Amino acid sequence: SKFLNDKWMIKKGFLNDVQEHKPWWWNIKVQKLNLSAPLILLPEVSCQKAIEILQEKGYDQAPVVAESGLILGMVTLSNTLTSVLAGNAQFSDPVTKVIYDQFSKVGLEDSLGKLSCILENDHFAIVVHEQMQFNGNGSSFMKQMVFGVVTAMDLLTFVSRNDKK
Repeated sequence: SKFLNDKWMIKKGFLNDVQEHKPWWWNIKVQKLNLSAPLILLPEVSCQKAIEILQEKGYDQAPVVAESGLILGMVTLSNTLTSVLAGNAQFSDPVTKVIYDQFSKVGLEDSLGKLSCILENDHFAIVVHEQMQFNGNGSSFMKQMVFGVVTAMDLLTFVSRNDKK
């Protein structure tokens, strides 16, 4: 079962240190990756416009975030094109019709080891930062802000550039 799988336990935040012989980068924090600010799409953006924006800006994927800040999912260029060409979505449909709504999130304080475990199964992870917000009556709530999108290539680039060997 899943609770006997160390990688699943790390991905879900139940375990921190499982590898006895961790690589040098295992405990380094995600914030050290120096990710660039992500391109964010609002849910009403059409599939056609999303394709144009992603191609023009040179991105393969982008988070879809509601005006409220709620992270709805990820839209990818390949999934959008495939859905439209297969007739499952129209160019005029909003990107919410073609988003991946199951995605992994990591925080800036999470380790690259945890990120590595996530990226073994997922193509990307959304890097989030929690921020306390206050409304007019003084009550507060935690809001997650999208800080970046990280891929296995980002991790590999960091490791190869900073390899201590």
